Order: sequence, then C-alpha cells, then structure tokens
Amino acid sequence: MISEMVLIPAEGAALEGDLVTPDGARGVVLVAHGSGSSRHSARNRTVAGELRTGGLGTLLMDLLSEREERHDAVTAEHRFDIPLLGRRLVAVIDWLGEQPGTKDLPVAVFGASTAAAAALVAAAERPRRVFAVISRAGRPDLAGDALEQVRAPVLLMAGDYDREVLQLNEEAARRLRTTNKLHVVPGAAHLFEEPGALEEVAQQAREWCEQQLRARQTTLSGSDAGSSPR
Repeated sequence: MISEMVLIPAEGAALEGDLVTPDGARGVVLVAHGSGSSRHSARNRTVAGELRTGGLGTLLMDLLSEREERHDAVTAEHRFDIPLLGRRLVAVIDWLGEQPGTKDLPVAVFGASTAAAAALVAAAERPRRVFAVISRAGRPDLAGDALEQVRAPVLLMAGDYDREVLQLNEEAARRLRTTNKLHVVPGAAHLFEEPGALEEVAQQAREWCEQQLRARQTTLSGSDAGSSPR
C-alpha cells in the first residue's frame, strides 16, 4: 500500500490531498468534502477506510487552498461556487489519469454536502473516466443542467431526519437519466452522527463501487468478445 500527501495544481491553486493506493487496487475514489470541513474530516476518513477494504484507492481532497478556506470560513463564498469546485474536481481526475500508479484506474467521485453537486458536474465532464458517483447528504440540485448529463451510476444517500436534503435528493433522483439509487439511512440526521449511521454510509459506498466495477468489467469483457475475430 502506498500512502502519500499530494499537491495538485488547479486554476492557479495548489490543492492538497491524501492519496492511498492499496496493492492491486481496482479503482480509486476521489473524496471531496462540503462546507465547513476538510480532507482531515473523521467522517470522510471513516468512509475512505471502508472503501480501501474493498481494494479501492482513495484520494481525500481539499478543493480550496488554505487562503480560500480562510476566506470561505467568513463569507461562505466558495463552498457554493459549484462551477469552481466542479472544475477543480475535473483537474484532479485528469491528474489521476497522468500518474503512474493511478492512470489505468477508473475513478469514482464521492461528494459530501455541496461537493456532491461538484462531483456530478465533474462526472458529466469526464464520462469515460468516472465509473460511479456517490453523494452523502448532498445538494445534487446545485449541479443544475449537469444533472441530466451524468452517465455514471449515482448513489444518493441521506438521513431520514434530514428532511430538506432528503427531499432535494428525491427530486434529483427523478431528474437523473442514468442508473441511480436513493439510500435513506433510518434514524440519521445531516451529519450521520447517530450510532451505526456513518458505518452504513461507508458500507453502502463500498458496495456501490464494487457493484459498478463488476458491471463495468462485464461490459468491457462483452466489448472485447464482440470485437474478437470469428
């Protein structure tokens, strides 16, 4: 297993991330936080740990520079700038495609809160690289017209006590034109702090990635068979 802190250039900023690649990784999950959090979030690290048990690499990213984070803490300006966050996720996806250890790995994007919208925007921009999208207590409605353009399968997760966010996710599920699932975590609120809630989110994320990787492999195998000489 390789674990390293990385700096990724994106639109004049140097974004910090923690990349962990298990031996024989089958894919890599790009984990981006939402408002008022960071790549050091215990919630995202719990999810990342579970993903790695499924043989997936993880890249926990800060989508804002330290200066931008300080500014955003006062103004909340950047956390709702979905076009900016989406472009930065695209830059990170492209960076993964250039690195020796990850260039051949398909990418899933896991977004929490407003970063879920950015994850959907990035998936729409990079349909050939992104094999799955996962949203935790996300705001998929903020993805705008990109929502209908996503081709990767999408897992939406919300707590049943998080009423407003749950309703927004229900509406997004109806708008999506790709395979999607809305998983409601019983007894959970927005931060999934209730006993077992975050563990359920992590397990659902891992299983979704595993399911989509199997489906992808089946599709690729079928394509190879179809192109073989008779």
